[in-house]
Amino acid sequence: MENADEMNHWQETAVNGKHYEWQLSNGHLWLPIDNDHLIETHYCQPGAKGITINFKHMKVFIEFDELLTQNVDLKVQRLSFLPQGQTEDIGWYFRDDQLWREFGSQSSNMQSSSISSGDVERQFTLNPRGSFNFTVCSSSYSLDFSIMTQTNCVTGLRRNLRRRPKFTFNAESRSSTSASSSKLTGGGYRWEFMGDEGIWTEYKANVCSFDSAALERQYQLNPQGQHPFKIRGFSYTLDFSSMSQVNDTIGTRRAVRRTADSGSQQDSSLGTSPRWQFQDIGGMWKDYLNSKSSISSQDIERQHQQTPSGSMKFTANRFSYELNFSAMTQKNMSTTTTRSVRRLSQ
Repeated sequence: MENADEMNHWQETAVNGKHYEWQLSNGHLWLPIDNDHLIETHYCQPGAKGITINFKHMKVFIEFDELLTQNVDLKVQRLSFLPQGQTEDIGWYFRDDQLWREFGSQSSNMQSSSISSGDVERQFTLNPRGSFNFTVCSSSYSLDFSIMTQTNCVTGLRRNLRRRPKFTFNAESRSSTSASSSKLTGGGYRWEFMGDEGIWTEYKANVCSFDSAALERQYQLNPQGQHPFKIRGFSYTLDFSSMSQVNDTIGTRRAVRRTADSGSQQDSSLGTSPRWQFQDIGGMWKDYLNSKSSISSQDIERQHQQTPSGSMKFTANRFSYELNFSAMTQKNMSTTTTRSVRRLSQ
């Protein structure tokens, strides 16, 4: 039975819109992983094999299929907690000749399965180690949950299966996928979607008829709106409010992010605004311009103008930080390491 602290923690997580938590254990205690929405975003992509994170000053690779780490002393688990009566939206996928396909969608040979992810999940819930049969046109198939494979009952061809939760939007995931709500007249932002192998892929005009600059213009017109488009005959909707891309035909949802571009467009706009820097471990001063950080000098300056004696929080390289304007310091919320910060007038 959970103690009061655990119950309070879970209730707070649910209130914040999260229905999951990733944890690591060294055999003695299960510890929550900071910024686990980054793990969740990758885990929801059927093509992602795993992810490497920083945990307690070491790098840990989490393998998604078996939920294992490469460190034999560390165990990993994903907890799911939903209000009573609600169930998690689960996707079931098979690997065809080209990509991971969800059950119910068209495969590369344009055939649609007679069952959906919901059908497979119901069978799995009844017997997680069992199997069941279904048909596509005149072909019969068998799913074996114990070894996570799909077998053609006539040819014997076997394909791998994966079971992953569907990507869902919450405030925390938006903070990681949207670099800032500020406006840059020259574009200055890179728009990317989560690809099949868990890799962020930029929107390119030669593939989908628009690029990051075009998306940024649409976003500035209506940050809560949507942008429909087509790729290779499939229709998609990019939803700015939830920072997600949905295949209108099969319902597949992918995470989308908007990050500050460290290229020339953004650099030229810094000429008239103060520069914010932090002192690294070697004593060198570095600009807040790294593409792995969720903030830039402009973001910090805007917050500083609003609350010169206040503070702001941000994420970088999967760590959470607090920038204190009155003390001019940056604190790592996990390790409590504190670094000096300075503001340079241009």
